Amino acid sequence: MSELVVGAHYTTIDDPAAEPLLRELEFEYNTRYGRNQELSSFPAEQFAPPHGAFLLLFEQGQPVAGGAFRRYDEHTAELKRIWTHSAYRRQGWGRRVVAELEQEAVRRGYRRIYLTTGPRQPEARGLYLETGYRPLFDLRADPETIGPLPFEKVLLP
Repeated sequence: MSELVVGAHYTTIDDPAAEPLLRELEFEYNTRYGRNQELSSFPAEQFAPPHGAFLLLFEQGQPVAGGAFRRYDEHTAELKRIWTHSAYRRQGWGRRVVAELEQEAVRRGYRRIYLTTGPRQPEARGLYLETGYRPLFDLRADPETIGPLPFEKVLLP
């Protein structure tokens, strides 16, 4: 792991430190959507350099938030698995994950971020709107009628 900012570590998705966060994320997906295959839908190597990244944020040695990106196309990274441990929510960790991943995407040469979030995740929808992502759907529509909610953001070098 290489330390980029205090408490932030880029690692691999199979790092044992990530396991509690990913387990909680899987539980959340299953609770909101029923049996969900999202976490197994992409091979781990897609979240590894040179085209991807996997980030964990730590507080007092404990992983509290994380996220990843993978290559979507030549100029676009796709954010995935943005997550904050339930005991650390509403403290700005999600915003910090998104900001750090955006900076890393710029360092890797990406100029745009694309992502989708589920229609039953209003917290994620709010996070992306608050951090400058442009919704690629009608905000007035019932999210359940849309399916995955797509967002994008142009990155500034």
